[in-house]
Amino acid sequence: MVLATVDQICRPIPVPVLVLVDDDPAVRHALSFAFETAGIRVVTFADAEAALSVRDRTAWSCLVLDQKLPGISGLDLLERLRAAGVEAPTILITTHPTRITRQRALAAGVEIVEKPLLDNQLSQKVREIMIGAPG
Repeated sequence: MVLATVDQICRPIPVPVLVLVDDDPAVRHALSFAFETAGIRVVTFADAEAALSVRDRTAWSCLVLDQKLPGISGLDLLERLRAAGVEAPTILITTHPTRITRQRALAAGVEIVEKPLLDNQLSQKVREIMIGAPG
């Protein structure tokens, strides 16, 4: 019989986190409010550099990245995060994705949800990833 140590019993279980990177404050606010209302913990960033500055990414369970960010694009951010060991499922949000953007997203295993976010497609995909339930 193997007994657990106090450290194993008392170690906090990381709460899954949805990471949202979008430079539009209205989009960040609306989406984070909607997801938090659904019981999903959300951390937002206004640009790629802010997301890259975070050291502890262990609780990151899903990424929602805007493709058109100032400086580093959403797919370039994802490339850097993957190189740093972040393997969280990712959804790219963008308006009128180009053929190249679609090809890069497909190669990276990333789904694209097009803006404007009028239906609940993004919500459904995030819920499936975060809590395993259809929207």
